[in-house]
Amino acid sequence: MASSSSSGVLLPVLLLLATLSLILPSRSDTCASQSLSSHRPYAFCNDLPVLNSYLHWTYDESHSTLYLAFVAAPAKPDGWISWAINPTGTGMAGSQALIAFKDSGGRMTVKTYNISSYSELKESRVWYEVKDSSAEFSGGLMKIFATLVLPEKGKTTVNHVWQVGPSVSRGFPDKHDFLPPNLISKGVLDFSKGQSTGNAAGDSRTKKRNIHGVLNVVSWGIMFPIGIIIARYLRTFPSADPLWFYLHVSCQVSAYAIGVAGWGTGLKLGSESKGITYTYHRNIGIALFAIATLQVFALLLRPKKDHKFRLYWNIYHHGIGYAIAILGIINVFKGLDILKPEQKWRNAYIVVIAVLGGVALLLEAITWVVVLRRKKSGKTTKTYDGFDNSLVR
Repeated sequence: MASSSSSGVLLPVLLLLATLSLILPSRSDTCASQSLSSHRPYAFCNDLPVLNSYLHWTYDESHSTLYLAFVAAPAKPDGWISWAINPTGTGMAGSQALIAFKDSGGRMTVKTYNISSYSELKESRVWYEVKDSSAEFSGGLMKIFATLVLPEKGKTTVNHVWQVGPSVSRGFPDKHDFLPPNLISKGVLDFSKGQSTGNAAGDSRTKKRNIHGVLNVVSWGIMFPIGIIIARYLRTFPSADPLWFYLHVSCQVSAYAIGVAGWGTGLKLGSESKGITYTYHRNIGIALFAIATLQVFALLLRPKKDHKFRLYWNIYHHGIGYAIAILGIINVFKGLDILKPEQKWRNAYIVVIAVLGGVALLLEAITWVVVLRRKKSGKTTKTYDGFDNSLVR
């Protein structure tokens, strides 16, 4: 069983390493690869950090003129996209926006809005002069093209904001989502450096969200199920006893420690995001922390292997363990719905779970054969935790 034991050690390590970048932001496209052949060449292009958005631009300092192309995918095909300059602040309120969407005839149009408040949106004149503007929609992307004359000459930076929305009603854009990416879609456009720098607070929150996601995927979503596989199947083989027990305990205690760190970052994110609540994700997370804590402390109350209550403790321990694994996997998918990474990362996690499920099915078949042969020969073995392997199945 040396090879089985080795694989029991290597599998968690390999899966952990493969998952560390699971939900970190990733792009399959960049602004440099986008074709805007029907319009002027732009001196700079910036991949904006959220909402799968891109900005191509050239700034003519002598005429205080900004030539730009803003590219983004609307939240839904009949939605809208927006790029804005905020001359007085860093958020959406007070921004001077260009918003593109389909009009009642299905044609793309660009309108200007002075966003003085979030409660009402009306077409209006803006802080800068719009010399020309147009919009396109193709390949799932909307594009705004515009030439803007800024009223303040000599500026080297402007605060810019971008956004995407799901729908348009009666010729007016409806409210956008208030998910974390929508709330941090802002930055500083530096004309002298040719780059867009992110909002420091927004970048910090994004980093915390990604850390929270990675910690929870690794702990609740992968390591806990691996620990269950180790305990359920390796103990069937006498040569793996008591190594399986120490592997199981090490894996689950490590998963719990990582999970607590992820839970803590989640609490911190919640306290910093007033008015934003993900009820199901939060409640499942609280339940996971509570029952996992009970599971860990139950080790301190584990009866000796010959105690009359040991069988009942085993039933409790196994039941709670399976509940943690199921809730953990469910909550990972809830978290992916919130983070909204590219589809390939969700697919990657599905592949990981499918591989673990396939390994479990294979080991289930092998151990059934071993146990049935053992029963037929009349042999029974007590494992390190006092469980009779003739009763495993």
